[in-house]
Amino acid sequence: MADYVLSTDSTADLPADYIKEKGIVIQSLHYCFGNDVYGGDREMPVKDFYARMRGGEMPTTNATVPDEVRVSFKKYLNEGKDILHISFSSALSSSYSSTSFIADELRAEFPNRKIIIIDSLCASLGQGLLVHKACEKKASGMSIEKVAKWVEENKLNLVHKFTVNDLFHLHRGGRVSKTTAIIGTLINIKPVLHVDNEGRLTSELNVRGRKKSLTTLVDEMGQLIDGFDNDIVFISHGDCVDDANYVADLIRERYKINNFIINYVGPTIGAHSGPGTVALFFMGKKR
Repeated sequence: MADYVLSTDSTADLPADYIKEKGIVIQSLHYCFGNDVYGGDREMPVKDFYARMRGGEMPTTNATVPDEVRVSFKKYLNEGKDILHISFSSALSSSYSSTSFIADELRAEFPNRKIIIIDSLCASLGQGLLVHKACEKKASGMSIEKVAKWVEENKLNLVHKFTVNDLFHLHRGGRVSKTTAIIGTLINIKPVLHVDNEGRLTSELNVRGRKKSLTTLVDEMGQLIDGFDNDIVFISHGDCVDDANYVADLIRERYKINNFIINYVGPTIGAHSGPGTVALFFMGKKR
């Protein structure tokens, strides 16, 4: 069985030490404040990123750069390794299509190598949890084809539940109307959203108050996890780690799950969800 690497986009929001430990290859998406471009070799500390957003600056985001993906993939192909890439949702970015195009080019150049590109239909640590599961399968000795098959068969059981603290960031991204943002802010409405089977961000329900929105994430989890192995749960946050820890503590208390990875929502997604986002990811019976 040929050796292979697992690759994913920076939107998986995995901690740097985890990426290093598991040997995951990261394809960077870039973001901008004005004319200043960040991502890849030029990263901004994530707390600075959210501080600038809180200060009123609005970043813009870009998909992966095809030339950078090509260089990254060729490095491993030249070493005789195959590649399994788990991409950011195609409903949220063109990264999947551009990476697939590069893969087609490289398959012609490296006919004896395997390059498998999977549309995760996931985002943030939802994408990260899917990559984590793939890492576990790879570590157990599973072939690239079998890992890819498992990911495809199980990705729609990767549940995303999240809430935001500022409706105006959702308005900027076209998720809610300006009227909804204004009225919701005035009466302290907090939306609970998810990522659907097409990989799109969609609203599920509205609750009143921040604390209620966080407990609702955990309530929703309880309706979906029966029969699924959730030995670890992932939580991402928009520079509000105390709220993320509050959600983790509720999960420990209710469901006796004690293993978590908690990390920031990275700039690409955070540019649209804003400071104060809390997102919960686990395996369940449906999205």
